[in-house]
Amino acid sequence: MKSMNTSLTPQPPVTEPDTAASTPAPAAAQSPRSLLKQLQTQFPAFRDFLPLSIGIDKQLLAVMPDLDRKTMRTALGIHTGSLRYLKVMEKAKVRHDLDGKPGAEVTDTHRAHATQVLQERYKKEAERKKAEREAKAAEEAARVRADKLNQLAAKFSKKG
Repeated sequence: MKSMNTSLTPQPPVTEPDTAASTPAPAAAQSPRSLLKQLQTQFPAFRDFLPLSIGIDKQLLAVMPDLDRKTMRTALGIHTGSLRYLKVMEKAKVRHDLDGKPGAEVTDTHRAHATQVLQERYKKEAERKKAEREAKAAEEAARVRADKLNQLAAKFSKKG
């Protein structure tokens, strides 16, 4: 019974949220999408969808040491996998650091990869739209068939 009373009465957990509320939320609590929005407002390379320099993750960690690595990698994946980024990468000549300053060249291999990913996405989207059209057509055909069957049933049920 004594141990139950002590577990109910400690005050530090009550004061810790107050101190946490006065300081900014830790980066680990951020979602990848909210981190990406923060990166886009904070860094020109993200905002303008410039081709990012290789090792941009290390640059980010140097500027934002409290950043959760997993969240950062996910945010980077969302950004570099976006349609807008891939379209820029497809034609890019130079990579950029966080501030948007040009750096190393974009290799033909990386441009080709961006092109390939875009083509796959376009193909997948076209297939999805085609399947959607076919499903609508099949649904309409089924509806027309059901209407015709109902008309026939109504016609023969009246005569009988």
